[in-house]
Amino acid sequence: MTFEAWSVFALFWIAFVTTPGPNAVNCISNGMALGFRRALIGVLAILTQAASFLLLSAAGVTALLAASPTGFTVAKYIGAAVLIWLGLRGWRNASKPAPTEVRPARHIYLHALAIATINPKSVAGYLAAFSAFVQPDVPIWDQMAVIVPTALTLTTLSYTGFTALGALMGRAALGAVFNVWVRRVLASCFVLYGVLLGLAATPQIAG
Repeated sequence: MTFEAWSVFALFWIAFVTTPGPNAVNCISNGMALGFRRALIGVLAILTQAASFLLLSAAGVTALLAASPTGFTVAKYIGAAVLIWLGLRGWRNASKPAPTEVRPARHIYLHALAIATINPKSVAGYLAAFSAFVQPDVPIWDQMAVIVPTALTLTTLSYTGFTALGALMGRAALGAVFNVWVRRVLASCFVLYGVLLGLAATPQIAG
């Protein structure tokens, strides 16, 4: 991969991981509720999903999934339903006191991993990255040696930043009413992303 191609890929990936979505909302929410250090468990889960999707993209699995309208549609509606459910539950619980018991690290990790994985639009995102930037005349794993570290580094920086933002908001002297509305805004984002996901079109594979 040339430096020019790497630069364009890096800019694409920055836009991909910094555009607010379910992962960003979950990072902010975790930061507010758990504090910065413990909320980083959620970032680790996002990195697990990102590394897995990158490897699956290289193996051509995401292209196969995106080329299957039925499979994509089923996954899309399941993901949309889960996001809407999370949003409605978050709205309902926004006015309740935050739970005092410590959430197990395993629960934090699996919850973040599920949110990162259930959105099949990410399949289209990874597919777009590979169709646009991977050169067919260069061995794929030679290119992956550049793509994977770049993508994971930028992903780490982005979602660590969202987590830090949430932690700062959580530590600020926010009034109870304001805190409730912040939690409701985050919950509304999950509902909105679920609706948008349900309306999303199946990605088209150029033949």
